[in-house]
Amino acid sequence: MSAAKPSTKRRLLLLRHAKSAWPEDVADHDRPLAGRGEKTAPLMGRYLAREKLIPDLVLVSSARRTQQTWKLVAKKLPPSIAKQDSEDLYEASAAKIAAVIQSIDPSVRTLMLIGHNPGFQDLADGLIGAGDPEACVGIREKFPTAALAVIEFDVDRWKGLKPKSGTLERFVTPRSLA
Repeated sequence: MSAAKPSTKRRLLLLRHAKSAWPEDVADHDRPLAGRGEKTAPLMGRYLAREKLIPDLVLVSSARRTQQTWKLVAKKLPPSIAKQDSEDLYEASAAKIAAVIQSIDPSVRTLMLIGHNPGFQDLADGLIGAGDPEACVGIREKFPTAALAVIEFDVDRWKGLKPKSGTLERFVTPRSLA
């Protein structure tokens, strides 16, 4: 009797931070969520829980608005999810974000990143090679605040990520859930 072949699938969840405020005399890194962001982040958390999109690891940009987004999303998810703060996700290019992903241990099958545009939009566009054409176009046009892209890869380790190698499973915005 042969042993079952381990799955080579990896799932990447890219969640852009929820809507932020623009208070005067506050550095970009320290901007908090706006009221609308405080409403949409839990909405996305409920969606993740309902759809069983539960990450093994969450990497969160060090910016205040991403940290606040995660706290609101996390309230709707199991408390056992591992979370790490990442300075490398703040103001990061798609290439820098890809390098962060490629450094993740292969034991992590579902990875969530909470970060910023334009890096997330550029990264998603660069990684997606297949999926719902309408959703793919949607990502190219706009990756709004609190939007979630779920991209699957047929690789046995994150190091194997290549341009256009992912399949867009879904692209969800708070507006689409309202």
